[in-house]
Amino acid sequence: MRSAREQRYGEEADARGAASGRDAMVTAEGLPEWLSPVARAASTIEPRQLSRFLPPEGGGRQSAVLILFGHGPRGPELLLMERAGTLRSHAGQPSFPGGALDPEDGDPDGPGPVRAALREAEEETGLDPSGVQVFGVLPRLYIPVSGFVVTPVLGWWRRPSPVGAVDQAETARVFTVPVADLTDPAHRVTTRHPSGHTGPAFLVENALVWGFTAGVIDRLLHYAGWEIPWDRDKAVPLDWRS
Repeated sequence: MRSAREQRYGEEADARGAASGRDAMVTAEGLPEWLSPVARAASTIEPRQLSRFLPPEGGGRQSAVLILFGHGPRGPELLLMERAGTLRSHAGQPSFPGGALDPEDGDPDGPGPVRAALREAEEETGLDPSGVQVFGVLPRLYIPVSGFVVTPVLGWWRRPSPVGAVDQAETARVFTVPVADLTDPAHRVTTRHPSGHTGPAFLVENALVWGFTAGVIDRLLHYAGWEIPWDRDKAVPLDWRS
């Protein structure tokens, strides 16, 4: 039986799928067993369990990101990209593929976020969306510094395809990170911004993953039961440009 969230997005996709040419169906059927804890967490998790930054009642730019799990040489892994250093917002930061919803993506309360996440991932990394099974949609979150209202979309990379930076003006590089490295306490730190804000971060693949992306990864690891205790006093300072 599909969850209420699966049914809502699935029914919207059935009604409007032909308009986008993409399958916006959300289903957890047929996932590898190791992904089951993530799918279970996604079906029940509440917004405040993910972040204290929740969307305002009005305003904000609707967007979506694709949290794509694959299976690589070292087991389960996540697809990430590093944003170009010349961008106006979140320049140089590692992030999930994603971006703002376009009108053709459809209803933000229906299949729009799923379609946007897949479309943006294809535009930024070159992946083939037909090889991605969307198995969950998390509650909307908010990034105050940029005003984005973000819907995280969970995907299983059922049929991997080649990826890379499609446009160097937007994407510096595309890379995968083994989940084993993300859970390794040796790779976990806390970032401290001069403003006083602190948050979880990961030192992986010659990158510091922090901010919104690290916060979502941190909560997924926790609620999936994959988290390993780590030293939260191990801090990395950020500067005002961050």
